[in-house]
Amino acid sequence: MTIPKRMSSGDFNKALERFRVAVGDAWVLTADDDLQSYRDPYSPVWDEPEETKVSAVVAPASVEQVQQVVAVANEYKIPLYAVSTGKNLGYGTTSPNYSASVIVDLKRMNRIIEVDDRRNFCIVEPGVSYFDLYNYLVEKQLRLMIDLPSNGMGGPLGNSLDHGNGYSAAPYRDHFGGHCGMEVVLANGEVIRTGMGALPGSKTWGEYKYGYGPSVDGLFAQGNFGIVTKMGFWLMPMPDFFLSAQVGVPRYRDVIPMVDELNYLEDLGLMAYARIQSPMEIPRVLSRAPDPELVALMAQPGGGEPDSYESYANKQNLDFWTATMNFYGPETTVRANWEYARKRFARIDGARFREVESATFPLSAEAIQKSRQQVSIGVPNLSAFALGARSKFTEPTDGHLWFSPVIPRSGEALIEAHRVFGEAFKELGMPSRIGPYSGPRTWFYRAFMFVLDFQCSRSDTEANQRVRKAFRYLIEVGAKHGWAEYRTAPMFQDDVANSYSFNNHALRRFTERLKDAADPNGIFSPGRGGIWPKSIREARQ
Repeated sequence: MTIPKRMSSGDFNKALERFRVAVGDAWVLTADDDLQSYRDPYSPVWDEPEETKVSAVVAPASVEQVQQVVAVANEYKIPLYAVSTGKNLGYGTTSPNYSASVIVDLKRMNRIIEVDDRRNFCIVEPGVSYFDLYNYLVEKQLRLMIDLPSNGMGGPLGNSLDHGNGYSAAPYRDHFGGHCGMEVVLANGEVIRTGMGALPGSKTWGEYKYGYGPSVDGLFAQGNFGIVTKMGFWLMPMPDFFLSAQVGVPRYRDVIPMVDELNYLEDLGLMAYARIQSPMEIPRVLSRAPDPELVALMAQPGGGEPDSYESYANKQNLDFWTATMNFYGPETTVRANWEYARKRFARIDGARFREVESATFPLSAEAIQKSRQQVSIGVPNLSAFALGARSKFTEPTDGHLWFSPVIPRSGEALIEAHRVFGEAFKELGMPSRIGPYSGPRTWFYRAFMFVLDFQCSRSDTEANQRVRKAFRYLIEVGAKHGWAEYRTAPMFQDDVANSYSFNNHALRRFTERLKDAADPNGIFSPGRGGIWPKSIREARQ
């Protein structure tokens, strides 16, 4: 068992006994086999000195038990790291930033507090997964649809606090933007509620997020100022009809007018999520072996030149880019919006159109089974997640990391990012994780991002070291061009926080002052979001 830093084994054992009194013997884990399951299975520092260790796991079942755990941690100055479902694979899972932290596993706090399908919101605890919430809606026959990430094992609370996103309409796709009020245990043990939840007997917790006065909710997203124990979310009313339709364009630079049209349609509310892809990338994503000519193109340094892919696509009668658009609503308006979209895209020479799939709500079991886009119709699953990094590698791997920089929502920015990151991979002498065929992720509303994948190994330390070097280099390259990550694994959070350096890191200095005031003992998630408490911060300098 790893002892938290600056603690004696005797004091730690006393603290563990206090934890047991608070939550029950069975819910304080210290055995090596138990702690092993809380290691990051995708760690890029597996069995290296930099890998952070877990000293124990405490699993409270109520807000009162969380308060008791926090009181013990304050008395002994034990670092805590709270997790809900811990399924943010590729971004650290349950791995803390600070070694020997005690994990506060909130899985037992799994109550669905309230769901309203007339006012369209829910209030849930941290341990509620997307599968749990979906099953509840189905069982109660509530006419609501959840916006989902790729991994249905995650949960609304944890995913939103890490700024996760989904696949439906813009107001719901930004999961933190769609949250409405929260309950938080602070470092001094007090419980606060934000927004309208701060009003005793509030009737509008899940409806009006701002309440009165300063809005502090953002401090608890990717931060370390408290443990969130309840959270409200706006939910999408179940539509009558869903249509997925596609436009394809033949040339590389056609992505510029394509993106302009997509922005126009979505910003007017005529269309929901649109996925931009190149058919030349799809075989790699689906682990299908592309033909040798395409393999050779992709093997070019930096991902190759657009002209060569354009020639290949023309010869194969492929679109260079496709945009698969989702529409929700009454069938008459959905089809009218799709027809209007076709007229706008027809201004791009050579544009081609097709309908991909449609569904009528409530969904039948047959419709769910037939759908290739279950996350887009509100059905949690793991199929979209299975198309992630691990499926793209020809060699078996133990896991992956995501490099996820945010770029402007324009075709010109996409082309520039292809060039910049392609050159970076050339300089690194590594196989390129990007090429002119790489589409942006469109989960954000009003911005694009890339998700570049790196494989990790539990047996090849040198390969992991090369990955870490490349990852940090890409962070630097992105920052020089005005692009930075929105989310990253714990070991890179300091690097990403350093890139947000306006006015000599004024933002970080401000959050550090808040941290020192709100959590003077530094017990909550030291280093989370690049924010370190004073005692550890000074020791690291």
